[in-house]
Amino acid sequence: AVLAVFQALERTAEKQEKIAAAQMKEAFLQNFTHLTVAEMEQFMKVSAKAIQNGVYPVGNESQIEDSNWDFSNSFFFAGTVVSTIGYGTLRPKTAGGQIFCVFFALFGIPLNIVFLCSLTPFPPQEWEEENKTKGSGIKIKFLTLLFFLATGILVFLCLPSLFFQITEGWSYSEGIYFAFITLSTIGFGDYVVGKQPGRNYFSYYRTLVAIWILFGLAWIALLFNLLTTVLEDTEKIIVKDLHQIVKVSKDNEASQQRRCWPAQFIPEEELLPPCSGGDTQEMESLAADSEHTKNEKNDFFNSKTIATTYEN
Repeated sequence: AVLAVFQALERTAEKQEKIAAAQMKEAFLQNFTHLTVAEMEQFMKVSAKAIQNGVYPVGNESQIEDSNWDFSNSFFFAGTVVSTIGYGTLRPKTAGGQIFCVFFALFGIPLNIVFLCSLTPFPPQEWEEENKTKGSGIKIKFLTLLFFLATGILVFLCLPSLFFQITEGWSYSEGIYFAFITLSTIGFGDYVVGKQPGRNYFSYYRTLVAIWILFGLAWIALLFNLLTTVLEDTEKIIVKDLHQIVKVSKDNEASQQRRCWPAQFIPEEELLPPCSGGDTQEMESLAADSEHTKNEKNDFFNSKTIATTYEN
């Protein structure tokens, strides 16, 4: 239904623009030897504007019937809208098409986010909690990241780039560039599928590319989530190590300062060596024995003093 709305709103305006570009081209070919500089500049401006709108003034008049808003191109345009890629080469030009595109994107983008989240096999939060319970989080994260990186590069970058090389006539590096720029939703618009003048594309070619984009977005979103999790964990480890280093440095500095203090200013608990939990009872018994011996000595000296007093 959405595709039919775009086709109904944009096809008529596109056909009129193609007819105008064809008439301009015919007039140019008939009078190009007598054109002034101003007329030539006007021709170049109109041609550039037509190309920006997706109308290429090349070939014969039969191309006027070929529409950029057929089912395949409309499906591709809808996919670039909900995925927020937005190449800019195919866009609505009528007021009705532009208003409808606003409402379509308003509801389509959130629904696409929900769809992509449902495609991810391991939600980041549950995946992280599961790794914590198993006690091997870092290893599992690394292996999972490696698996998705290898399979995703093969399925969503390497093979599609080869396909684009054959279909579009690009180099393999240009295919890799287009695939990543598309799946990362950067979408510069310098490379767009199905827009090379003079090349014959099979039907539903852009529909197939739009399906590839949807599933590729799910893969690269999960990959970015995994990379973010790994970087966050690495940052936590680094911060923890730095805090530990700072704490040890402060403790060493404080202990060196205490060595310069007089003994009477050092608290008694710092003079006693630290004892482990198993030695606590032994230390308490030694302290009690020491206190008992001290009391016996005091009683002995007191009795001796009293006896001496009576003798005198």
